[in-house]
Amino acid sequence: MLRPEHRARHRSLALAAAAGSVVLAASGCAFLSGEGGGTDTGDASDVDCAPFEQWSGTEGTVTVYSSIRDEEAERMDRSWADFEACTGIDIQHEGSGEFEAQLPIRLEGGNAPDLALIPQPGLLERVVADGHAVPVADGVRANVEEGWGEDWRGYATFDGELYGSPYGANMKSMVWYSPAYFSEKGYETPESWDDMLALSDEIAQSGTDPWCVGFESGDATGWPGTDWIENALLRTSGTDAYNDWISHDIPFDDPQVAEAFDLADGIVRNPDYVNGTFGGVESIAVTSFQEAGLPLLDGECAMYLMGSFYSAQFEEDVVVAEDGDVYGFVLPPLEAGAEVPVMGGGEFAVPFADRPEVAAVHEYLSTPEYADSRASQGAWISANRNMDTSVIEDPASQFAADVLLAPDTVFHFDASDSMPSSVGTDVFWSGMVDWVTGSSTDDVLETIESAWP
Repeated sequence: MLRPEHRARHRSLALAAAAGSVVLAASGCAFLSGEGGGTDTGDASDVDCAPFEQWSGTEGTVTVYSSIRDEEAERMDRSWADFEACTGIDIQHEGSGEFEAQLPIRLEGGNAPDLALIPQPGLLERVVADGHAVPVADGVRANVEEGWGEDWRGYATFDGELYGSPYGANMKSMVWYSPAYFSEKGYETPESWDDMLALSDEIAQSGTDPWCVGFESGDATGWPGTDWIENALLRTSGTDAYNDWISHDIPFDDPQVAEAFDLADGIVRNPDYVNGTFGGVESIAVTSFQEAGLPLLDGECAMYLMGSFYSAQFEEDVVVAEDGDVYGFVLPPLEAGAEVPVMGGGEFAVPFADRPEVAAVHEYLSTPEYADSRASQGAWISANRNMDTSVIEDPASQFAADVLLAPDTVFHFDASDSMPSSVGTDVFWSGMVDWVTGSSTDDVLETIESAWP
């Protein structure tokens, strides 16, 4: 079992921002953060400016707007401080908890930022369709083609034109558990869905709820539930059906989607499996996702599906490691040995101005050198395949990076963030709350389908 001080303190939240993660991206992950602002351009006398020489003749102010706030925003400010000092470009970042709602308002009102870090491909598509975003500069395009695969590039490509560069990334097919607890009880991480259910049964028979689940997230309550459905659909029907679901080539109430709900139902709405120390199935709706996984630390639940960014919720003395207090395994496929689908989120840096200084900042943000700088600040990874993963200190982030950057990984972007916002980040979220509090799967699917624009 865990050290006594962990048992006593597991309810304390470490509220430092993650993101997503790593990034605070899709499906409500941005709600881990607070407020943040820019930093003044520093003194280059103590900085090695050689890496920034190509941008040294460019000056000006570049505004960046995002959902990133608090500690994560401060880390981001530090990550580009040397670039500012060496180029004379002042990057002024503004983080907002109402980013998704305010960005379209600002664009329509003629108050566009120079760059925005957009965590939803659906919102990115909207700002392109409305004529606000501008295509990326040639240097950015070259960096994106060099650093990211076709799956990532495709989310920011419309009519053959690239409108954004991937920024941060997170992995949301991750099951958190306590290696210390598993070792004590003789449990092994499962290799198939049936293995996972058999393990859940064994844990339940021991008197412990095998799963903790929490859907509460303020205005974004319900988003953790969408992660369950998205991961389930990838396992029951595969990539093509997943993409058809996002594009509405199959309706939301398609039998394949219902099958995914049924798979998730076997865990999330199973009263023998949930919900740790929080109560029964209905407690899921009012249990915050930030707090839901903390009972792992004293064996009050055994597993928790949540993004790689969740490591920020544990206090500093909690050991996040393969042989530590908490760690993660990838949600297994239906059958052992089958391809393991990986789902996650991230942000895209999208330009709304084509001035030289904007292109310079955007180009730098799309380099592996910037990814190394930001990752070295902590709680963040990039899917840039040329980044130096040795700079990542957080073991959970290292684990996620290893999965995301593996040559055979096909990344699937969070579906709710890729759908039209009126569905993916509205009725899909609320529908998950209805579902976990007793509504039938058919009723929930019909309600969400009827909201499709």
